[in-house]
Amino acid sequence: MEKLELKAQARTETGKQISKLRNQGLIPAVLYGKKIQNVNLAVNAGDFEKLLKKAGESTIVELVTDDNKKHSVIIHDVQYHFLKSHPIHVDFFEVSMTEKLKASIVLEYKGESKAVKTLGGVLMKLLNNVEVECLPSDLPHSIEVDISHLDTFENSVHIKDLKVSPKVKILNPAEETVAKVQPPRSVEAELTSTVSEADKVAEVIAASTQKKEETEDGAGEAKK
Repeated sequence: MEKLELKAQARTETGKQISKLRNQGLIPAVLYGKKIQNVNLAVNAGDFEKLLKKAGESTIVELVTDDNKKHSVIIHDVQYHFLKSHPIHVDFFEVSMTEKLKASIVLEYKGESKAVKTLGGVLMKLLNNVEVECLPSDLPHSIEVDISHLDTFENSVHIKDLKVSPKVKILNPAEETVAKVQPPRSVEAELTSTVSEADKVAEVIAASTQKKEETEDGAGEAKK
């Protein structure tokens, strides 16, 4: 597994002072874990964004602090600016390399489906991530989903079909569906659906008109 490293510096800024860090091109961060106290840090924004693209949130990163200590961490949580979508805060979780952990791993869809290419179906990606359990050193960056076996609309990919190392346990139910191909809707079906909806609207309007007329007739009778 490739070793990824990121430098971090201690920070004392909190609350409203955080904006000063961001103006300096830094992202406030917190380092925490089972056996350490929370440590307030700051990381270079450019360096972190490059690392995030490479590592994602499921790769072990060596976080180097001011005292030159190296911490094996995963990027546990990233908060983004609600308008500009860039990272504004990061949580680093220090892991024990000898203890198993649970993590969410991204699924990467690969291959070409005959049911899509030849039969005109629509690929339904029902899962984007799966939960796994393993030692930090065995944590996969992603898990591949091979859709080349989806030849018909009856075929599907399940959790049990995913190929992972024997050292990695997927926690999702084995029979859970990951992907399948949905048949295309025919023009006739589309027209039938449209006509059906139009009929329903017409029925509602007719019922409303009849009720209004009955109400008006009733009011007229009452006046007499």
